[in-house]
Amino acid sequence: MEETMQQTTESVGCHQKNRTESEGYDGAQTFMWIIGENLVEVQTGTTNLLELILSPENLNRSYRQVIGNDGSGGVDKMGTSELLPYLNLHKDELIEQLLKGKYRPNPVRRVDIPKDNGKARQLGIPTVVDRFIQQAISQVLIPIYEREFNDNSFGFRPNRSAHDALKRVQEYADNGYHYCINLDLERFFDTVNHSKLIEVLSRTIKDGRVISLIHHYLKAGVMVAHKYESTEEGVPQGGPLSPILSNILLNELDKELSRRGHPFVRYADDCLILVKSKRATERVRDSISTYLEKKLFLKVNMEKTIIGDVRGMKYLGYSFY
Repeated sequence: MEETMQQTTESVGCHQKNRTESEGYDGAQTFMWIIGENLVEVQTGTTNLLELILSPENLNRSYRQVIGNDGSGGVDKMGTSELLPYLNLHKDELIEQLLKGKYRPNPVRRVDIPKDNGKARQLGIPTVVDRFIQQAISQVLIPIYEREFNDNSFGFRPNRSAHDALKRVQEYADNGYHYCINLDLERFFDTVNHSKLIEVLSRTIKDGRVISLIHHYLKAGVMVAHKYESTEEGVPQGGPLSPILSNILLNELDKELSRRGHPFVRYADDCLILVKSKRATERVRDSISTYLEKKLFLKVNMEKTIIGDVRGMKYLGYSFY
């Protein structure tokens, strides 16, 4: 299967270059990437990021990941078993559309997943082809942004877990941070401001074609009971891009907390801020809530945001004693 996929993507004609040193972009960040059997240095600030996303090696990885994850089909009802035949027939057209900025993603299919509290979590299931493209984008964004992410961020990141987040909270508690603010971001994934996210992305990603493609995914819309609804805000949960995009935006919160000197632990949109005095909890809660609402355009649910002693505080389904 892997060899067949290699044939599917090999003739795309991506403009790859084997580099051993930085080329011609002042101040650009670089990271190491494997192309073929060579370890090369890739500049994140150059305009070749889309070619890296569409490279045969990256697309092969994306294909294997999508097939391995399986999952249900999107609005076109195509299953993962149909992806390879589709790519064999349409990969040249698909790659050309992506390179020229003409590709338009399909709307996601709305699925409601019951939660323990009786409510439902709304997922957006992209088509298999869109999952394939999103996965390819995500695989290139992750090593770029891992350099920028805070060590106290644990959700949706390689080799990090909820257990690691809980251990970090315990470490802070053992070091005298006995009080905390358990932030509740109201419907975070549904309320992400597209303009703010694109602004933050554009600080690092200098390939405008990649920014535009991500923007098209944000604006792709959703099908609810066979009826199309536009998506003017939010990052739909259910696609491979959502985790990295959510971390990119919330990394702004991480940087602000670090700038203010507040220890914290964040797992996706679940953030626990640690302080040493009970008196500081309300002050920190209010000031950070103002920052989130004024700067990141996110809403804090003040009724569900809990302040108090770390002992007995429930975080990620566990309590500390």
